[in-house]
Amino acid sequence: MAFTKRKYPTITITKKAESSLLQGHPWVYDGELTDIDGSPENGSLVDVLSGKGRYLGTGFYNDNSKIKIRLISTNANDKFDESFFERRIRYAWEYRKTVMGDDTGCCRVIFGEADTFPGLTVDKFGDILVTQTLSLGIEQRKDIIFPLLYKVLKEDGIEIKGIFERNDVSIRELEGMQQNKGFYTHEGIPAADSTSTVINENGILYNVDFENGQKTGFFLDQKYNRLAAAKLAKGRKVLDCFTHTGSFALNAVKGGAAHVCAVDISEDAVEMARANARLNGFEDKMSFRAENVFELLPKLSQKEGFDYIILDPPAFTKSRATVDNAMRGYKEINLRAMKLLPRGGYLATCSCSHFMKDELFRSMLKSAAFDAHVSLRQIEARQQAPDHPILWNVPETDYLKFYLFQVV
Repeated sequence: MAFTKRKYPTITITKKAESSLLQGHPWVYDGELTDIDGSPENGSLVDVLSGKGRYLGTGFYNDNSKIKIRLISTNANDKFDESFFERRIRYAWEYRKTVMGDDTGCCRVIFGEADTFPGLTVDKFGDILVTQTLSLGIEQRKDIIFPLLYKVLKEDGIEIKGIFERNDVSIRELEGMQQNKGFYTHEGIPAADSTSTVINENGILYNVDFENGQKTGFFLDQKYNRLAAAKLAKGRKVLDCFTHTGSFALNAVKGGAAHVCAVDISEDAVEMARANARLNGFEDKMSFRAENVFELLPKLSQKEGFDYIILDPPAFTKSRATVDNAMRGYKEINLRAMKLLPRGGYLATCSCSHFMKDELFRSMLKSAAFDAHVSLRQIEARQQAPDHPILWNVPETDYLKFYLFQVV
């Protein structure tokens, strides 16, 4: 059946790009466009066709980007009005309520392509929404999308006190957008009187600086991994490396750890973790060190008495080109941790880089265990929390690897 041309410009793509879209991946890259009918403006909608004129989808066009088109629909009958975006927001929120149950006080409401909002992140910290917009098409429609977010949540009994934009990331410039941050101002949407808030996750309180903290202010994707790690902590002396806000450390204390030492290279992070310890009344169970983990681990010995080590490093690679260097970094810290632990000790280790594929991470762990002359008894293999859903046809949504081991 021939495609009936609509008001949008049409773009014909290569056979390779067609195959990718038919398999469910929503992006068309630079070099995959063969013909353009019309004059699409950056951020505008275009219909995508195969070489034989078959309709493949509709998406945002951006000539500034390496990703020329980001699909938002494969239904030729869709109308991209307020009703369309409201429907998508409701799908996303209903999904969170289903998979998180009553645990939606702090959660990711929109996870980009996984919710068919390309380049958009929305995190909910109690009554504050923090957004990050990395695609021009969404940026141009935020005056539709953000008020609808506010509306959908309000109708569900959630009164949002402010929507804060964290667009202070350089990737926006590659999309032809400026960096900025601040409260989103729109008729009917309030702006909170502070850029920090206190959240409750897993029964633990955290100060969240959503103006200056990393990413949107707090990492929600490890929520249930922290609970899993806490189950092993009872009576143990724990070393929490790359502690950031102290989240794994605090969960370990709540899990009954005898003592937790929280380490981060950043003095600011250590102060944040210390403040969170005070907020929860955990100071007497914790100590803090502002040190480089790569330099600290070789200096420690088994005499320190740590029998549980948690490794939650930042992403060591953000591109395929640096995966080998990342592998060396991951192996270094895991090898040192395995050597430091007594036999029968416990290790929690993870990678948050999409480019560090699970098979590579597992291979690194095997190599580290071999060189440390230990065996790993796997307790659990986990991923990101379900409010960060993984689409099997979009591998970029699958990024977090988390393992719990006993070292034997």
